[in-house]
Amino acid sequence: MGDEKSILRWGGLAGMLGGIVFLFVPVILFGFVPPAPSDPAGLVARFPTVRTTIAAGNFVNFVSNVLVLALFLALYRALRDTSPAPALWGTVLSILSLAVIFTETTTQVAFDPISKLYHAPGATPADQATLALIWQATQGMFNQLDTSAVLLLSTGFVVLGVAMIRAPGFGKAIGGLTMLFGALAFIGGFIFGVTSLMAALLVVPVFIILPILLGWKVYRLSKAP
Repeated sequence: MGDEKSILRWGGLAGMLGGIVFLFVPVILFGFVPPAPSDPAGLVARFPTVRTTIAAGNFVNFVSNVLVLALFLALYRALRDTSPAPALWGTVLSILSLAVIFTETTTQVAFDPISKLYHAPGATPADQATLALIWQATQGMFNQLDTSAVLLLSTGFVVLGVAMIRAPGFGKAIGGLTMLFGALAFIGGFIFGVTSLMAALLVVPVFIILPILLGWKVYRLSKAP
């Protein structure tokens, strides 16, 4: 029993901290990185000046998701007794989404070689135009990974919300709210993609609000007699 409470306690604390840490991701990536140029070549040309900031934002994102991973493991432990099937399914979907996100937290590694070739002394205008197109295609792949991660994570939260409805420590209110935020994020990712403001408004709660809220609930469970 002591080990189980420890899982809930540390998983809950990690979830709350993960949601708080994620707040700094948009602050870094949008507050300190200038708006993207409309010209693909402009994106490649400016990369050396924003590389460090992008790497910092990606690192913070990585830390946040490592913390949220602990929350999902604690949620599974808290929900498996009352709803084993949806608890397992929702946890697996959520962890898969984090696995996709982990591959994106080093985007600077993918763009570095393109940038170096673009800025190489012998690069011709034709070479630079080709590299700009390669950059655009690479960015499109990351956008697709973003969308896939959002769809997996949102679906995972919906399924976990179903499991919470029957769990005494959560109930219909928390379960319903989790399902609602998950469904809104799914709509945002599926219809609007991940590059629009509307998508951001619908998706952000599953990265900030739900980890904090559910982390608090799991932590409270660890304090129950």
